[in-house]
Amino acid sequence: VFTRSAEVVEKAITDVKPDIVISVGQAGGRSALTVEKVAINLAEARIPDNDGEQPLDQPLREDGDTAYFATIPVKAMVANVRAHELPAFVSYTAGTFVCNSVMYNVLYLLDRKFPGVRGGFIHVPYASQQVVGKSNGTPFMPLPDIAKSLEYAIEAAVTDDGSAVEGAMGETH
Repeated sequence: VFTRSAEVVEKAITDVKPDIVISVGQAGGRSALTVEKVAINLAEARIPDNDGEQPLDQPLREDGDTAYFATIPVKAMVANVRAHELPAFVSYTAGTFVCNSVMYNVLYLLDRKFPGVRGGFIHVPYASQQVVGKSNGTPFMPLPDIAKSLEYAIEAAVTDDGSAVEGAMGETH
């Protein structure tokens, strides 16, 4: 999936010609929607992906920048979700597994081949149905709340006028 996802994303951007690319992935240990701020040029997997790839300390792109920052209005997206009384945070790491790979490759492609297109990544927690049988205290959100949070985040990405959102919005860990 590390390799294949980059190819799928490039084809989709070429075919659709979007104004914004927002990818979504799941981070089962998180308790709220998190909008990612940065993706790093590193693949490190403690387990194999669905294609059996398990890179260790490898760059995603030999010719890529060390990191790319999201070009969507991360803080405005978080603020809009919170304005609707749903939990959301800025995250400053997409990790080193497939979600980071997707975000990094999207931003790399937008920088190199699709100028003017904005991009970023949103992590969602487990839905409540997914924690059945998991250890007590496993974080989750009800699926309707996840869907509404995504709607509010995307709404802000589309409508934000570029005005600065004040204050820190990251998690404390």
